[in-house]
Amino acid sequence: MPTVTVDKAALFKELGRNYTKEEFDELCFDFGIELDEDVNTDENRKADSKQEPGQYKIDVPANRYDLVCIEGIALMLNIFLGRKPVPNWRLVAPPNGELQSMTASPTVANVRPYCSGAILRNIKFNQARYDSFIALQDKLHQNLARQRTLVAIGTHDLDTIEAPFSYEGVSPKDIKFAPLNQTKEMTGEEIMRFYEKDPHLGRYLHIIRDSPVYPVIYDKNRVVCSMPPIINGNHSKISPNTRNIFIDITATDKTKMEIVNNILVTMFSLYTEEPFTVEPIKIISPHNNETREVPDLTPRPTQAQVSYINECCGLNLSPPEICKMLSRMCYLANPSKNDPNLIDVNIPPTRADVLHQADIMEDVAIAYGFNKLPTYFPSQSGTVAQPLAINKLSDIIRVEAAMAGWSEVMPLILCSIAENFDWLNRKYDSKKAVRLANPKTLEYQVVRTTLLPGLLKTIRENKHHSVPMKIFEVSDVAFQAPELQRKARNERHFAAAWYGKTSGFEIVHGLLDRIMLMLKSAFVTREEGLQMKGKDAEKMTYWIEEVDDPTYFPGHAANIHVRVGGKEMVVGAFGILHPTVLEKFELKFPVSTLEINIEVFL
Repeated sequence: MPTVTVDKAALFKELGRNYTKEEFDELCFDFGIELDEDVNTDENRKADSKQEPGQYKIDVPANRYDLVCIEGIALMLNIFLGRKPVPNWRLVAPPNGELQSMTASPTVANVRPYCSGAILRNIKFNQARYDSFIALQDKLHQNLARQRTLVAIGTHDLDTIEAPFSYEGVSPKDIKFAPLNQTKEMTGEEIMRFYEKDPHLGRYLHIIRDSPVYPVIYDKNRVVCSMPPIINGNHSKISPNTRNIFIDITATDKTKMEIVNNILVTMFSLYTEEPFTVEPIKIISPHNNETREVPDLTPRPTQAQVSYINECCGLNLSPPEICKMLSRMCYLANPSKNDPNLIDVNIPPTRADVLHQADIMEDVAIAYGFNKLPTYFPSQSGTVAQPLAINKLSDIIRVEAAMAGWSEVMPLILCSIAENFDWLNRKYDSKKAVRLANPKTLEYQVVRTTLLPGLLKTIRENKHHSVPMKIFEVSDVAFQAPELQRKARNERHFAAAWYGKTSGFEIVHGLLDRIMLMLKSAFVTREEGLQMKGKDAEKMTYWIEEVDDPTYFPGHAANIHVRVGGKEMVVGAFGILHPTVLEKFELKFPVSTLEINIEVFL
C-alpha cells in the first residue's frame, strides 16, 4: 500500500475542523484507509529549536490513485463527510477557441508509441501546492507507471513555449538542449553519460539507452520541452509562480497513460481560476489511428443490481438509499427508470479502480459503515461458486491415497536444474523447463517438471523417522508453452514414493490399481459432478508396459497407458529408482515411485 505523508494543519484546514489522533484514525477506518503514523511535532525539533509542522502518514489502497496526494485525500474525505458535493470536472476551450495540438511522429512507434496531455490555465500555486504537484508525479511514476517504464510525465510553463508541439524519435547525437536545472546544452549521448551515476535519474536511463532514437517533445520553435522518460528541458521548467501548465505524457501502455492524465488534472484543477476545469489538447497521430482530444473526463456509465448489493452486504436498502451512499463515495447514481432492481451509476474520472459492480458494492458497504453491517450469516448468498473440475479430481485422489495409508506432503515448487534433471538421470531441456531469469540461489533455478525431486528431498530430510515411509503429493508442475499468451502452462500430477528396507514395488503398484479403480468409479457415478460423455467412463481402461528409463532400475519400471474416450495415451510411469538416483539424494534404502498426469482424465 502506498504511504502518503500529509501536513496535519493543512489537512485539518481543508476538512474544516481539528481532529485528535483517535478521531482521525476512526475517520480513516470508516473511509477505508489507514492512519499509519502520527509524526509528533515534538519529535521533529531541529537543532535550532524550530519545529516542522506535524504530519500524518496515511496508507491508501494501491489501486486508489486519487488518494496519493493531500488534494485527493481532502477532497474525498470532504465528500464522504457531506461537506462538499461531487465535483463536476469538465473541459473548457482555450481563450481563442483553438485547441493546442501535439503531433506524434511514426518514428516513436518502437520506443514510446503513445502520447497524451492537457493544459491547466490560470492555476494558483504556492510552495506547498507546488511541492504536492511534484510529489504526485513522483508517486504515479513509482507505482502506476512502474518506474517510468509504462508512463512518463512532463510538466512545462506554457508561457515559455509555443504550440503546436511535436513528439518525435530523434537520433541521440542530434538532440541538444539544457536539461532541467542545468545551463549547459548537451546531446542525448552526453545526457546519458552525465546522469549515469545520478541516484535519482540514473535508474531510468536503461529504458531508452539502447534505442536507435530517443523520444523528444519540441515546441513550434524547436525548443526541446522534454526527453521522456528521462528529463525535462530547463527552458520550460515550472515554479510556484507558474500560471499556465502544459502537461505532456508519453507511454508504452495507453490505458495507464490516460489514467495518469486524468488523476493529474482532476487533482490539481482544484487550483485553477475556475475550479475543476481543464483545457484539452488535440493529439494528431494518424499513423496508429490515435488522433483524438485528451483528456476524456466523461464519467463512465454502468449499472449495479440492488439485489446483489443487498445480498452481499446483508442489508435491505432501497435504490434511493443506495444512491445516497454512493454519492458519499464520489459517484453520481440514480435509480434506473427501466428496472427497479438496477441503479444507473456514473463513475468519475478519478476512479479507475472501479471495474465491476463488486467494486460499487464495496463502496456502498464503506459508506454504510463496516462496523454497522449485520454480523449474522446472510440467509441467501449473493455469489455463485464451485470448485474447478481439476480440483475435484485432485481431492478424490487425495482422499483415496490417504485412506490407503499414505501421507500427503507439500514441498516447494522451485528446485535446482540438477535436482530436476541430472539427479534423476535425465537430460536438461531448455525448451521444456520454466527457468528463473535471476535466481537468488542455486537451489531455486527452475519450476519443477516432475514431482519426484520434492518427494525424494522430503524423504532425505526425514531419514530419522522409522521406515517404511509412504508419502504422496497432488500438485502442479510447469512447462514452457510459447503458443500461449503467458508462455507457460501448468499440469496437475499425482506422485507417490515408498521408502523402506524392501523395494515396495508391489505396494506402489497396488496404490496405482486403487487410484485407477476409484477414478473409473468416480466418473461412472459422476461423483462431485465429474462427467464423461456417453459411456466413455465405462470404457476407461489402463495397462502397463515395461519401459527402459534411466531414472529407474533396469527391468523394474513401466509406463502407464490409459484409454479415455477412445483415445490412448501414456500418462505416467512407476518403478524402482536407480541406485545412482538414490546416491544423489543421499538415500540408503530402496525407493519405488509413481507419477501420473491426472489432467487427461478430465
